[in-house]
Amino acid sequence: MTGIRIDKWLWAARFFKTREQASKACEMSRISSNKQRAKPSREVRLGDMLEIKNEAGDFEVEVLTLSEQRAAAAIAQTYYRETAASMEQRRKVAEERKLLGPDAYTHSARPTKRDRRLIHSFNGRG
Repeated sequence: MTGIRIDKWLWAARFFKTREQASKACEMSRISSNKQRAKPSREVRLGDMLEIKNEAGDFEVEVLTLSEQRAAAAIAQTYYRETAASMEQRRKVAEERKLLGPDAYTHSARPTKRDRRLIHSFNGRG
């Protein structure tokens, strides 16, 4: 096997719960392969460097194994190797969230006009 669709690989490696979510992330430019924007049909090959942005954080990984089948989380983690810089960055973000406390990320009111604009720009609709 020389390559596999990037949306299938992201789903199999458990970065996204569904293949549809993986495809949407590609379309919204949240996935890049070797520093280039990745469309859902782009092929992933062994050794490719992927930058992935999802709810869990920003990941920079190297592809080690190609698989079209979704497996257990422990097995799926063998499909890639996360870079040291990526792990350090995610650790720092987690510490900052911990210091800010739970109130920093909860909104009790409706979003303001400015908030909606930020949400739309993040979702790629702005």
